[in-house]
Amino acid sequence: MGRRFTWWEAEREVPRVGELLRDAIALKQEYERAERALQDIGTRIMLMGGISVDRQAAASARHERERSATRLKEAIESIQQTGCVVKDLDTGLIDFPTVFRGREVYLCWKLGEASIGFWHGTEEGFAGRKPIDDDFLSNHQGD
Repeated sequence: MGRRFTWWEAEREVPRVGELLRDAIALKQEYERAERALQDIGTRIMLMGGISVDRQAAASARHERERSATRLKEAIESIQQTGCVVKDLDTGLIDFPTVFRGREVYLCWKLGEASIGFWHGTEEGFAGRKPIDDDFLSNHQGD
Protein backbone atom coordinates (compact mmCIF):
# COMPACT_ATOMS: atom_id res chain seq x y z
CA MET A 1 0.00 0.00 0.00
CA GLY A 2 1.29 3.52 -0.80
CA ARG A 3 0.41 6.62 1.10
CA ARG A 4 -1.66 6.36 4.27
CA PHE A 5 -3.77 9.24 5.51
CA THR A 6 -4.89 10.39 8.90
CA TRP A 7 -8.54 11.39 8.93
CA TRP A 8 -7.48 15.05 9.13
CA GLU A 9 -5.15 14.72 6.12
CA ALA A 10 -7.87 13.00 4.10
CA GLU A 11 -10.39 15.71 5.06
CA ARG A 12 -8.02 18.35 3.66
CA GLU A 13 -7.85 16.42 0.37
CA VAL A 14 -11.63 16.06 -0.06
CA PRO A 15 -12.25 19.41 -1.87
CA ARG A 16 -9.43 18.78 -4.37
CA VAL A 17 -10.29 15.11 -4.86
CA GLY A 18 -13.96 16.05 -5.26
CA GLU A 19 -13.11 18.49 -8.04
CA LEU A 20 -10.90 15.92 -9.80
CA LEU A 21 -13.64 13.32 -9.40
CA ARG A 22 -16.31 15.58 -10.93
CA ASP A 23 -13.99 16.16 -13.91
CA ALA A 24 -13.43 12.41 -14.31
CA ILE A 25 -17.17 11.70 -14.19
CA ALA A 26 -17.82 14.34 -16.89
CA LEU A 27 -15.08 12.82 -19.06
CA LYS A 28 -16.55 9.34 -18.60
CA GLN A 29 -19.90 10.68 -19.80
CA GLU A 30 -18.20 12.23 -22.86
CA TYR A 31 -16.55 8.90 -23.60
CA GLU A 32 -19.84 7.03 -23.28
CA ARG A 33 -21.63 9.48 -25.61
CA ALA A 34 -18.94 9.01 -28.27
CA GLU A 35 -19.06 5.23 -27.81
CA ARG A 36 -22.87 5.23 -28.28
CA ALA A 37 -22.50 7.35 -31.43
CA LEU A 38 -20.03 4.82 -32.86
CA GLN A 39 -22.34 1.94 -31.97
CA ASP A 40 -25.24 3.72 -33.71
CA ILE A 41 -23.11 4.19 -36.82
CA GLY A 42 -22.09 0.51 -36.68
CA THR A 43 -25.74 -0.53 -36.44
CA ARG A 44 -26.66 1.63 -39.44
CA ILE A 45 -23.79 0.14 -41.45
CA MET A 46 -24.93 -3.36 -40.58
CA LEU A 47 -28.56 -2.63 -41.47
CA MET A 48 -27.88 -0.62 -44.62
CA GLY A 49 -24.75 -2.34 -45.83
CA GLY A 50 -22.69 0.82 -45.58
CA ILE A 51 -24.86 2.83 -47.94
CA SER A 52 -24.94 6.53 -47.16
CA VAL A 53 -22.70 6.32 -44.11
CA ASP A 54 -21.38 9.69 -42.99
CA ARG A 55 -17.69 8.83 -42.83
CA GLN A 56 -16.86 12.24 -41.37
CA ALA A 57 -19.29 11.67 -38.48
CA ALA A 58 -17.77 8.24 -37.85
CA ALA A 59 -14.23 9.65 -37.84
CA SER A 60 -15.31 12.48 -35.57
CA ALA A 61 -16.95 10.06 -33.11
CA ARG A 62 -13.83 7.84 -33.09
CA HIS A 63 -11.64 10.88 -32.45
CA GLU A 64 -13.92 12.07 -29.62
CA ARG A 65 -13.92 8.62 -28.03
CA GLU A 66 -10.11 8.39 -28.16
CA ARG A 67 -9.67 11.93 -26.82
CA SER A 68 -12.15 11.31 -23.99
CA ALA A 69 -10.52 7.97 -23.12
CA THR A 70 -7.08 9.62 -22.88
CA ARG A 71 -8.37 12.52 -20.78
CA LEU A 72 -10.36 10.14 -18.54
CA LYS A 73 -7.26 8.02 -17.93
CA GLU A 74 -5.31 11.16 -17.03
CA ALA A 75 -8.08 12.34 -14.68
CA ILE A 76 -8.16 9.02 -12.83
CA GLU A 77 -4.36 9.05 -12.58
CA SER A 78 -4.52 12.57 -11.10
CA ILE A 79 -6.90 11.32 -8.41
CA GLN A 80 -4.73 8.32 -7.66
CA GLN A 81 -1.60 10.50 -7.44
CA THR A 82 -3.11 12.06 -4.32
CA GLY A 83 -2.79 8.64 -2.69
CA CYS A 84 -6.47 7.79 -2.58
CA VAL A 85 -8.19 4.97 -4.46
CA VAL A 86 -11.05 5.37 -6.96
CA LYS A 87 -13.50 2.62 -6.00
CA ASP A 88 -16.51 3.49 -8.16
CA LEU A 89 -16.47 6.29 -10.70
CA ASP A 90 -20.21 6.00 -11.40
CA THR A 91 -21.15 6.73 -7.79
CA GLY A 92 -18.14 8.90 -6.98
CA LEU A 93 -16.74 6.55 -4.34
CA ILE A 94 -13.21 7.20 -3.05
CA ASP A 95 -11.16 5.42 -0.37
CA PHE A 96 -8.24 6.89 1.56
CA PRO A 97 -5.87 4.23 2.97
CA THR A 98 -5.16 4.42 6.70
CA VAL A 99 -4.29 2.12 9.60
CA PHE A 100 -6.66 1.36 12.48
CA ARG A 101 -5.39 -0.71 15.42
CA GLY A 102 -2.51 -2.04 13.29
CA ARG A 103 -4.78 -3.08 10.40
CA GLU A 104 -4.94 -1.47 6.98
CA VAL A 105 -8.41 0.01 6.39
CA TYR A 106 -9.99 2.73 4.25
CA LEU A 107 -11.50 6.06 5.10
CA CYS A 108 -14.54 6.05 2.82
CA TRP A 109 -15.94 9.14 1.08
CA LYS A 110 -18.63 9.48 -1.55
CA LEU A 111 -19.12 12.50 -3.78
CA GLY A 112 -21.77 14.71 -2.22
CA GLU A 113 -20.91 13.84 1.38
CA ALA A 114 -19.82 16.91 3.36
CA SER A 115 -16.94 15.09 5.03
CA ILE A 116 -15.42 11.67 5.58
CA GLY A 117 -17.75 10.05 8.07
CA PHE A 118 -17.09 6.35 7.52
CA TRP A 119 -14.38 3.72 7.30
CA HIS A 120 -14.27 0.04 6.32
CA GLY A 121 -11.85 -2.85 6.11
CA THR A 122 -10.04 -3.46 2.85
CA GLU A 123 -12.15 -6.56 2.15
CA GLU A 124 -15.50 -5.15 3.30
CA GLY A 125 -16.23 -2.40 0.80
CA PHE A 126 -19.00 0.18 0.88
CA ALA A 127 -21.54 -2.20 2.44
CA GLY A 128 -19.26 -2.62 5.47
CA ARG A 129 -18.94 1.09 6.22
CA LYS A 130 -18.78 1.98 9.89
CA PRO A 131 -19.11 5.48 11.35
CA ILE A 132 -15.94 7.28 12.34
CA ASP A 133 -16.13 7.79 16.09
CA ASP A 134 -13.79 9.00 18.83
CA ASP A 135 -12.30 5.50 19.20
CA PHE A 136 -11.43 5.42 15.50
CA LEU A 137 -9.97 8.95 15.56
CA SER A 138 -7.82 8.09 18.58
CA ASN A 139 -6.53 4.78 17.19
CA HIS A 140 -5.77 5.29 13.53
CA GLN A 141 -2.68 6.65 11.85
CA GLY A 142 -1.30 7.75 8.50
CA ASP A 143 2.30 7.40 7.30
